Amino acid sequence: MNTDSNDRMKTVSLALVVVVGMACAILLLRWTDTLRPPADPNAIDESLYLNGKTARRISLSFNGLMADWYWMRSLQYVGKKIINTPEDVQIDSLGQLNLKLLAPLLDTATTLDPEFMEPYEYAAMVLPSVDVQQAIRITQKGIDANPDAWKLYHHLGYIYWQQRNYQAASEMYDRGSRISGAPAWMEAMKAKMVGDGGSRATAREIYKRMYEQAGDEQVKEMARKRLLQLDSFDQRDALRKLFAAYKTRTGKCPDSWREVEPVLRSLRIPVDQSGAPLDPSRTAYVLKAGECEVELDWRNSEVPVK
Repeated sequence: MNTDSNDRMKTVSLALVVVVGMACAILLLRWTDTLRPPADPNAIDESLYLNGKTARRISLSFNGLMADWYWMRSLQYVGKKIINTPEDVQIDSLGQLNLKLLAPLLDTATTLDPEFMEPYEYAAMVLPSVDVQQAIRITQKGIDANPDAWKLYHHLGYIYWQQRNYQAASEMYDRGSRISGAPAWMEAMKAKMVGDGGSRATAREIYKRMYEQAGDEQVKEMARKRLLQLDSFDQRDALRKLFAAYKTRTGKCPDSWREVEPVLRSLRIPVDQSGAPLDPSRTAYVLKAGECEVELDWRNSEVPVK
């Protein structure tokens, strides 16, 4: 047999290996689906049908494909929980949704593909309100597998910041800032955590950087809304000071926005045609007449209430 024939045979053999491998991977995915208990919208208890080590062992050489599958399952799992809740919830405050499978799903995805960054990011943003220790463990697992990925230090610093452990957060930003290619703001965050960790300014910096760096659109949207919330906190504080000054001058709280409209202009808060100030999502605030208090119009505003 000549050289050309040998080359053709090798090419055909390799192609068959790829095709058979892909077919096995597809059959494996379908098989894992059959291991799931029947869907029951009223079910409370759920169990993970394959853990990370088992999935890695039986996934042949298609770990990346299986990791993608588990990642998509984790997103679908959270999405269904959110759809079935009557409340408008942020993905960083899902503790009430009973997301028992989320940590195992993310853990399996990152066991199958330790360099898969999106599940680590999701674990850092979503898991703390569900199981903070699992969030820390999975993010640290990402750092152990990818010690030169500065974003993972940012994610773990964010978790510690959420827990008000500003010293641990500072240490994470310090470690991340030493990595080649890390942005200069990582070094600045190290100092902010120690000196001003609980301030709105620090929170604004964290969510700003998260918005800029997020690879997942849900995380990006969460950061955007948290930035709106911080701006709204500042606006509402300014409005309460205005109410206090008005009460000192008149002896009562305002009953309508028209009563304080001239002073509102000095705060540089936009107002609608009725004179009501607008929150950062351009929705009118609600005045609690006679109480010197202001609230979000939570039915229409994009600004998170919690």
